Amino acid sequence: MAAHRRPLSRTAVLDRSLEALPLFRLSDSADDSAVTYEPETGGRWRVLPAAGERLPGTFDQDVYVELLRRYHEAGSPADGALTFTLHAFLRSMSRRVDGRTYEQLRAALTRLQRTTLESDGVYLDAVAKSPLQGQLTVLSSVHIDRRRQNDRDQLALFATLTNNEPGDARVTISAPLRANIAAGHSITISAPRFFALSSPVARRLYRLLEVARVEGASPWRVPLERLAEQLPLIQRFPSHLQRVLQPAHEMLVAAGLLRDASFTQDAKTWFVTYTIGSKAL
Repeated sequence: MAAHRRPLSRTAVLDRSLEALPLFRLSDSADDSAVTYEPETGGRWRVLPAAGERLPGTFDQDVYVELLRRYHEAGSPADGALTFTLHAFLRSMSRRVDGRTYEQLRAALTRLQRTTLESDGVYLDAVAKSPLQGQLTVLSSVHIDRRRQNDRDQLALFATLTNNEPGDARVTISAPLRANIAAGHSITISAPRFFALSSPVARRLYRLLEVARVEGASPWRVPLERLAEQLPLIQRFPSHLQRVLQPAHEMLVAAGLLRDASFTQDAKTWFVTYTIGSKAL
């Protein structure tokens, strides 16, 4: 009898605590200093790059979502382990497959293991039902094997791959993320609709708006400055922030993921109000 194959999952299930916090740089800024976020409820959250490395960026955001899609597709294995070829992973993300993207993927996986996320009473541990005082990472382990010699010999047929041959990866989703997802403290997004958004800011907003949806905040009204810190964005002037956000808003509305977004000013404070669209899966 043929082995039963699990159907391909279109859904990525993400840790709601992590989704509400900044993690990925959304621009190609040279600023690689630690990201610090202090929510109105108190506490502090920091994203700390490993020595000599940069912070996770836009490519890493896409890798993160594809990892969690695969984790859900695999039935959320208790040990958090996922295995895949770099080639298949890039194809799932609709990325070009060549030496450059192989190297980008290896680097992104390493950053997701080595970047320290520091919670001072901010990241909610849904099992303990209390904010975490400590550190975590997205991945607890990453191991990438180069192809066997006979496989590498075949790569001579492909000039673009001779210096950066593909390989097999085994990674482990970290225990805090797995625990929160298992406890139902999560959000779900449509991976195809996520990857169909061409803007990294729109992709990040999609993730954050799903947190607002689950928490019953539609319409969701948030100070523009606070939103910039939560995404995060490097721009600080309201006019600059609006210029960055407006195209993302239009993209989300066109995709049916957002019903409406508007900017308003109350005294000296600018706000964004989001009316969230129907659930897309």
